[in-house]
Amino acid sequence: MKDWLIIFLLKGYIASILDNLLVKKGYLKYPVYLFKTFDISVLFSYILFPVTCIYFNQVTKNSGLIAIFFKCILFSLPSAFAEHWIEKKTNLIRYKKSWTSIHSFASIASTFLAVRFLMGGIRKWTQKEQMN
Repeated sequence: MKDWLIIFLLKGYIASILDNLLVKKGYLKYPVYLFKTFDISVLFSYILFPVTCIYFNQVTKNSGLIAIFFKCILFSLPSAFAEHWIEKKTNLIRYKKSWTSIHSFASIASTFLAVRFLMGGIRKWTQKEQMN
C-alpha cells in the first residue's frame, strides 16, 4: 500500500509538471477544462495516469530490464493511441507546433520508466534501512 501511494503521488506530480510545461510552451492545449483553474488534463494527470502507473509497477516489480522495457511499451501504447483518438475526434486536447502522438508515446513511456526506476531505488533503499 505504501508503494502504491508513493507511485500514485509521484506519477501525478511528474505528469502535472510535464503537462503544465508542455501547455506553457505551446505544444498542447486543452480547450475544455474540467476545472477553470487548471490548464492541464486533471482526469488524466491525477487519476488515470497514476493508477495505470501503479499497475505497471506491480506488473514489473520482479521483472528484468528487458521485460520492464517491453511491458512499458505495452502500457504506453494504449495511452498514446487513446490520446491520439481523443485529439482527432474530440475537442479535449489539441496538439500544437510539432507535437505528435509519437511525442506523447515517448513522454508517457519515459514517465512510466522514471517512476519505475525511482521506485526500484526506493525499495532497495528501504530494504537496506531495514537490514541496519
